[in-house]
Formats: sequence, C-alpha cells, structure tokens
Amino acid sequence: MAGDEDLKKAKALVETLEKELVTRVSPIDTCKAYYRGEQPLKFASDEFRKYHGARYKDFSDNWVQVVADSPVERLTVNGIRPYGFDESDAESMRVWQTNGLDADSQLGFLGSVISARSFALVWGDPDDDETPVVTFEDASSCIVAYEPGSRRKRRAALRRWQDGDKFMAVLYLPDEVWKFERPLEGAVKTEDMASVDTMLEEWRPREVRDEPNPQPNPMGVVPVVELFNRPLLAEDPISDVTGVIAMQDAVNLLWAQLFTASDYAAFPQRVVLGAERPMIPVLNEAGEIVGEKPLDLEKLAADRIAFITGENAKIAEWTAANLEAYTKVIEVQVGHIAAQTRTPQHYLIGKMANLSADALLAAETGLVKRVEEKQLWYGQAIRELFALIALAQGDEDKAKALRSGYMLWADSESRSQAQVADSLLKLKQIGFPFQFLASRLGLTPAEIVDLLAMVERENQLDPLGAAAALMTKGPGPADEPPEDEPAEEAA
Repeated sequence: MAGDEDLKKAKALVETLEKELVTRVSPIDTCKAYYRGEQPLKFASDEFRKYHGARYKDFSDNWVQVVADSPVERLTVNGIRPYGFDESDAESMRVWQTNGLDADSQLGFLGSVISARSFALVWGDPDDDETPVVTFEDASSCIVAYEPGSRRKRRAALRRWQDGDKFMAVLYLPDEVWKFERPLEGAVKTEDMASVDTMLEEWRPREVRDEPNPQPNPMGVVPVVELFNRPLLAEDPISDVTGVIAMQDAVNLLWAQLFTASDYAAFPQRVVLGAERPMIPVLNEAGEIVGEKPLDLEKLAADRIAFITGENAKIAEWTAANLEAYTKVIEVQVGHIAAQTRTPQHYLIGKMANLSADALLAAETGLVKRVEEKQLWYGQAIRELFALIALAQGDEDKAKALRSGYMLWADSESRSQAQVADSLLKLKQIGFPFQFLASRLGLTPAEIVDLLAMVERENQLDPLGAAAALMTKGPGPADEPPEDEPAEEAA
C-alpha cells in the first residue's frame, strides 16, 4: 500500500488533469450536438426568433454529419508490418480482431474527427494472458499529460467517467495505476452540473476486490495513446466540425426563412380594398333583429367565397415570393462547405451528370489527400497501440519493431473494378509480384495468405496449367540463373 505522500501526489495529479479535462468538455459537446443535428437557430433577428423560432427548433439541414463521415468511411486498418519484417504481423491483427477493433476503430476515428482527439487504452486481461484488452475512449473522458517539450512521450493519463451516483477515475503512470472514486451530491444531475460538482468533491482511493491500489504497471509506459486530428505545433488539434458550424447555422437560417416565405407568400395573394368587414344580423327567438356580428372570414376563405360590400370595393393582388433566391444562396453556402472541408461536391449536392471516371477521380482528390493526412497522424498512434499490445504480452523487442513499423491501410481512393484491374495488369506486366498486386487490390494480409494457399492448391491440382502459365510469363528476375552458374547448366 502506498504511503500518504504518494497518495497525496496522486490525488493532486488527478485534480489537475481533471480541471483541464473539464475545460474541454463544452466544445466537445457542441461538436457532438452539431454532428447529431441538434443545431439551434442562429443569426436570426429577435422578431423572427420570437414568432418563428419555436417552429424550427427541431429542424436542421445537417451537413456536419456528411463532412465528418466522408473521411472515416475510407479509414480502414488492414495490418502493420514491423520494422525489418517482410510480412505483416498476424498476432497483432489477431488481438485487433479479438477486441472488435475492426468496428470500434471506426468509432475512434470518428470521435477524433468530431472532437479533435480520441484515445486508445491497452491493458492486460487477467483471464487471458495472450490477449490484452484494447478499447477506444472518447475525448470527454480521457486526457494525457506529456513530458515538457515532447508531443509523444507520455507522462500520465487520466480516464474519468460517471457511474450512477459516483465519479470513477483511473490514473495511469509509467510504473503504477491508481483507482479513485467520489460521490455526487444528492441525486444524479445533468452532465454539466455533475462536472461542476466534481470540482468540489474529494477523491478517495477506490478499493477493488483482490486488487492492490495502486497496482504496478508491468508495461513500463503510460498505456493510453492519443489520436490527434489536424494537430498544430503549439496549439490544440482542430476538429473537422468546428469550421463547418458557422456556415451550418447560416444554411439553417435560410431554410427557416424559405419555409416562412413559402407559408406566407408562396402563392399569389389577393386583398380586398375599400370595403368594410361584412356583418350578419343577430336574431332572437322570435326572429327579430337584435344586433349584428362580423362575418367569419376564415370560413369564407375555407369555402372559397368572396363577400364584398361597398361602392368603392375592389380586389388587388401581389405576386408570389421568389423562393429560388433562397435556394441559390444555400447552394453557394454548401459549395463553400465543400471547398473548405475538401468534401466532394457530389457528396453534398448529389449532382453527378455525365461525369467520367477521370473527372470523378479528380473531384475526390481533396478528400483522398485529407484521408491520407489522417492516415499519417492516426497511423503514429496505431503503431504505438500495437507496441503497447506487444508490451502487454511481454515482448519488448517486438514492441520496438512495431513502433518503427509500417501501417497497412485500405486504399483511400474510390475506383471502379475496371480501373483497378487495368492498373494491376499494367503493374503485372512490368514485373510486380503477385503478393504486392493482391495488397493493391485491397485484400487484408490474412486474405492474401488464404489467396496464396488457394493458388498453391490450384497449381498442385493442375501442374500443366501452372507450367504453361510460367512459360507464358517468361523468365523474370527470380528465374534468372546465378552469376556464378552457367546458363546452360541452369537450364
């Protein structure tokens, strides 16, 4: 059991990290709300908001979701090749698949795109020494502290979450792990109020059955990795959503004004001038006129009846409002969103008239480059994640090789099967090996292994066909005789 001084230092570190985490929660929640389409009406005048604000409070023309989803759908991890190895590491991908990270990694990438960062946590499984537990964590629940002057060397990490009427926290240090808890005041409150309450409560060690607190960290490093989105040298990373919010608000306002104009002035309007409001007599039980009351104009409008009295009465008309003016401005705004976020216009506008394959490829160049940038930055974190898996398995040499390894991503470009086949055929003709071509086709390393086994079985079943294929191919670099062996003897 740690001493009082160690406990005091751990609590102080938790409180410091939590304060920084709380400051991040509000902008993160805003970005998440816009992604979900929960977008309040802004830029409207006080009069418009007074009369029509409640009418459109649940409406949004949500372009934020398209912008955030477009790169994530092209981010797929196929594997990792450790430094000094010719093939991808099958064990790393086994752990990846066992933890369901083929799906959860998409949640991690999406969380980073929306919230500017997300996190991955690696820890050993007491029930399975060979398969560590790997999870992706939200930016509102995790924070990492780095060594001064470093953007990669992790000093500590905190994971905090609410469980019923308590807050739980785990402090990860290179040599030990602390677990804390503290109660909430009174009943469970909203997330914002709960965040305020936590600043006033005291953390205390959380005792878990059969586990020491703190417990040693056998990995020797902080087991939490941060996935940055659009990082800067001296500032916090940037969310892909924040740059879209202002234009999204403008689009929603124009739609609200268009709907209002459509409700009031979408059709030619007629008005009666120079006439008094029609009155009808009020009769008593004997049928005598005892007064009068105005005619119900709403009933006349529903029955399509005009009731006009007076010598100078006449009917005037004004034309319908031009709603196309609104839609043209909205198209311009959506075009700005596409240009600023490098999202293809046909993703947003949905118009693909007579686009050739080359034109479509050119239209998606910006998105492809955007995806490749994310592969670069996320790839650093995923390499470290695989290294942590190796450390959790007790293999330090492998962890070192994985840190300097090469990430294998699925192709970020969207191409037709005909284009892919033509490209692979040309590469084959200039001598590229079959295994490389299979990876360019988008197959995972495991699928390539299965495919090579299938080819081997086919060759065994049809040796003559395999020999004919070799003769058609002609000798390649691998088939040439060694320099010290005569060609006749090699033949």
